[in-house]
Amino acid sequence: MRLGSGTFATCCVAIEVLGIAVFLRGFFPAPVRSSARAEHGAEPPAPEPSAGASSNWTTLPPPLFSKVVIVLIDALRDDFVFGSKGVKFMPYTTYLVEKGASHSFVAEAKPPTVTMPRIKERETPLPNLLVLCGDHGMSETGSHGASSTEEVNTPLILISSAFERKPGDIRLPKHVQQTDVAATLAIALGLPIPKDSVGSLLFPVVEGRPMREQLRFLHLNTVQLSKLLQENVPSYEKDPGFEQFKMSERLHGNWIRLYLEEKHSEVLFNLGSKVLRQYLDALKTLSLSLSAQVAQYDIYSMMVGTVVVLEVLTLLLLSVPQALRRKAELEVPLSSPGFSLLFYLVILVLSAVHVIVCTSAESSCYFCGLSWLAAGGVMVLASSLLCVIVSVLTNVLVHGNTPRKNPVHPSSRWSELDLLLLLGTAGHVLSLGASSFVEEEHQTWYFLVNTLCLALSQEAYRNCFLGDDGELPCGLRVEQGHDGATAAWQDGPGCDVLERDKGHRSPSTSEVLRGREKWMALASPWLILACCRLLRSLNQTGVQWAHRPDLGHWLTSSDHKAELSVLAALSLLVVFVLVQRGCSPVSKAALALGLLGVYCYRAAIGSVRFPWRPDSKDISKGIIEARFVYVFVLGILFTGTKDLLKSQVIAADFKLKTVGLWEIYSGLVLLAALLFRPHNLPVLAFSLLIQTLMTKFIWKPLRHDAAEITVMHYWFGQAFFYFQGNSNNIATVDISAGFVGLDTYVEIPAVLLTAFGTYAGPVLWASHLVHFMSSETRSGSALSHACFCYALICSIPVSTYIVLVTSLRYHLFIWSVFSPKLLYEGMHLLITAAVCVFFTAMDQTKLTQS
Repeated sequence: MRLGSGTFATCCVAIEVLGIAVFLRGFFPAPVRSSARAEHGAEPPAPEPSAGASSNWTTLPPPLFSKVVIVLIDALRDDFVFGSKGVKFMPYTTYLVEKGASHSFVAEAKPPTVTMPRIKERETPLPNLLVLCGDHGMSETGSHGASSTEEVNTPLILISSAFERKPGDIRLPKHVQQTDVAATLAIALGLPIPKDSVGSLLFPVVEGRPMREQLRFLHLNTVQLSKLLQENVPSYEKDPGFEQFKMSERLHGNWIRLYLEEKHSEVLFNLGSKVLRQYLDALKTLSLSLSAQVAQYDIYSMMVGTVVVLEVLTLLLLSVPQALRRKAELEVPLSSPGFSLLFYLVILVLSAVHVIVCTSAESSCYFCGLSWLAAGGVMVLASSLLCVIVSVLTNVLVHGNTPRKNPVHPSSRWSELDLLLLLGTAGHVLSLGASSFVEEEHQTWYFLVNTLCLALSQEAYRNCFLGDDGELPCGLRVEQGHDGATAAWQDGPGCDVLERDKGHRSPSTSEVLRGREKWMALASPWLILACCRLLRSLNQTGVQWAHRPDLGHWLTSSDHKAELSVLAALSLLVVFVLVQRGCSPVSKAALALGLLGVYCYRAAIGSVRFPWRPDSKDISKGIIEARFVYVFVLGILFTGTKDLLKSQVIAADFKLKTVGLWEIYSGLVLLAALLFRPHNLPVLAFSLLIQTLMTKFIWKPLRHDAAEITVMHYWFGQAFFYFQGNSNNIATVDISAGFVGLDTYVEIPAVLLTAFGTYAGPVLWASHLVHFMSSETRSGSALSHACFCYALICSIPVSTYIVLVTSLRYHLFIWSVFSPKLLYEGMHLLITAAVCVFFTAMDQTKLTQS
């Protein structure tokens, strides 16, 4: 089947999104949940076990404390309380611990060790309880987020007058889990244990109570954990903890019968002690089983997703020679799976593997939980991809098609710029295997775009002074005189250049650029380099230098609101000047009013000031002003979409299509201006300025091909993602963008606005790429080539990264560093799929004009 390069790439990225979704579902384990929901009402507590005797204790035990006060200290490490540092810095706490009116524990936090709600739950003259604890610890350098001992061990001290021990009876703190706090506090307050809790009762809290109450507390806890185990583990009956629970319940019933017959005997006490130990062992085993279930990877789903993604990447790489040909079409052997023995053999093998894994799996598996129709569809897809890969690979080996720098021009050579783009992309992919490079990925992109500017400067100097092939430019000859070498213009046969489209002769750089434009071309890379350097100082991001002050902190200070107001106004003015040049008169007016509305919105919420109103007394949510801007955003997008539809369906007008694309791009720029915080508006203005410089003085005169221009757009889009202040840390996502113009939380608009606000840099550069490729050539091949290259360059990092994450899934920083980056990559691939769909919709290989 013959497909366009862009259509083929879009289909590949869509399949990759499916594979990544399956991988993410397997990588991030599903939480242990109870099927009994709160809306169904609270279940009655389990009755006390009995063996031949009747027991009427079917209610919850009475509370042990009247009130509980929790003192949660951020980043409180265990040795800050229990070690020598505790004696020095927390003397009163140390006194309470030594006095005996407390129980001390070392609670282990589960990584990632970040501040989050970990305690999920809560008149008679009962004592009160004071809980002193930390949410996580910290490393020696003061940071946290990983799983080192200093970061996961936190103190947990329960202080109450009910805890009386003999003076000098100092016990070493026992290691427990933070999840044990919820179950303990629920029992202490006479409340039901949360159904989703995986913790066990801290027994020292109830050890002073009568034996019957102690056993009742432990029984309620084991019943709750056993129900949770039954609902989340298919083979729960074989679990050691469940077997211990059933044994404990039988012994408990015998103890109740004996207790009702004879309340005071040595046999009763010994049997009660045995039941107590049995319950404690069952609690420990059940809690460990459930905790392991939470932390367990779904390897089967991960492997299925990885196979699909790697198959798509392999197919994209093998299709490069065909996809980048002049016609921008390639032959996809879709009929080969239906008539291939390999196809049916692979399906048979995958089906057998699926049955074996799903019937022998001891834990829940997402892919096994799918219907046979859905699972079979994925297996058919994987088998089809394999057969297509084998067919394409055979064709490549038989015909000897090898990737060239530019398949449109087989005689073209790899330049220094091509090598830089290739090595830079490969280097970035390899850097993803190191946690430090992932944390500081912005440094990688800053280095790459700076190096790219230097390479473009070298290329511009060479082409302007030495000609496109490293020789003197057309018409320039060197004459040797008494005062040295001089240059004179002449024409000669060496002035021919490579053909571009349809066999037409392309003018050389020196012919395109004359006078001031020539010097602007030479200065543009340095201007872009200066812009990038200024943007680096605007937002400190990453981990190492995130705490250092930057221009953004200075501008957002209340003392510099006047400077921020001036900068925001200038940035919006620059945005209008650079964007309006390609818009229709109606869209220009809408853009101007929309940008004015952006400033009014920021003034309404108090971020900036009006010159005639220096104070900010009338601060509001700015809902009316933001919605005023949304009207113009939608109007500009509607106008651009109308022009595109008219150009493709009705008039087939090339110029109208170009204007429509630019208006859609303008609407996105206006939306970004609304969502960006005021100190980030220079990021938008510099982005437009760099695009203008690159378009007019670099891409056009230096005659870069579609692949080079696409990679450069991708690099700058990634750099501007970090110029905004983003990082691979989830905490840097600006969720306030999802509430601009909304008075209440509305899920779909909030998600879309937050996603666009976060990925505005890559989206705007990709949109500019579509317009540039559509406006520079009336042939659809350039746009198809760009779509294919964009899909390929976005697929390589995500495909490599899921392999790296799988191999590093037990790494120390897997939850704090690698997994957030995995979410960013998955979201970036989803946005790439949307961009490729837009590419394909704009691709018009059949519409060509002379």
